[in-house]
Amino acid sequence: MQSTEVDLYPSRVADRAQITCRRDPVLHDEMAARAMGPLDGRQLAAYLRDGFVPLEDLFSADEVRALQAQLDDDLRRAAPSSAPEVVREPGGEAVRSIFAVHRAGAWKRLAEDPRLRDAARQVLGGEVYVHQSRINFKPGFEGKAFYWHSDFETWHVEDGMPRMRAVSFSVLLDDNHTYNGPLMLVPGSHEHYVACVGKTPDDHYQQSLRRQEYGVPDPASLTRLCREGGIATPTGRAGSVLMFECNTMHGSGSNISPYARRNVFLVYNSVDNALRQPFGGTRPRPECIATREGIPR
Repeated sequence: MQSTEVDLYPSRVADRAQITCRRDPVLHDEMAARAMGPLDGRQLAAYLRDGFVPLEDLFSADEVRALQAQLDDDLRRAAPSSAPEVVREPGGEAVRSIFAVHRAGAWKRLAEDPRLRDAARQVLGGEVYVHQSRINFKPGFEGKAFYWHSDFETWHVEDGMPRMRAVSFSVLLDDNHTYNGPLMLVPGSHEHYVACVGKTPDDHYQQSLRRQEYGVPDPASLTRLCREGGIATPTGRAGSVLMFECNTMHGSGSNISPYARRNVFLVYNSVDNALRQPFGGTRPRPECIATREGIPR
């Protein structure tokens, strides 16, 4: 059932793509954000301007080793699993992603870590909850690409997230180089909303989490955004974090190097921006993909 709320960001409803300006602030309480929080003025300025900011060496080598051990255990358990949280690579059976990892153990502690959660509160202007969490595995030689997209466009159309009031953290558990499929982002793209073409099928997530076909921007819109902002490829050591705004255009290429690129993604949403009915008129995606239950009020 489609949301009855006014849709400020319609997408996948027209036969032509369209770029419009965002209608939400990037810092949701700018005065408070500048007064307190773990991000300093330089970092806030970069986040405002570019839609992302690298946080170098946020976690220690010991913390990284503990998280890597947890990741290895999770991968061993996921390999034979048919659970909906486990997503496999397109055209194969290798594990691509594991969703909803923040529910217990080391990942729950990571999601509650003030180095991440307080930064989310700082830019989102209040209390937050985990909208989505996942491990993305990009093993050497085999890790496949994630095509260009705005997370918010998908979360809005397929999950019912009403406004641009969410933020993602990619926690690097391997060194991210220019050559092992790192995240690429378009600076400044968070200020523009790309309405995509194509009506979304029900249960699209079963295919899109392996290879997305709906909700991807058209070449002309991508070209315009890249000409205006360029393409940034932040790299960093394991333990660093890339923080990026929910509407920042991003993607990553295949990993044809010998070196793995395993990252944990944690997405925080404002409690005042909780999910409604999907704006695309489809059935809501499962709880392991988009949190609807147990949100603090």
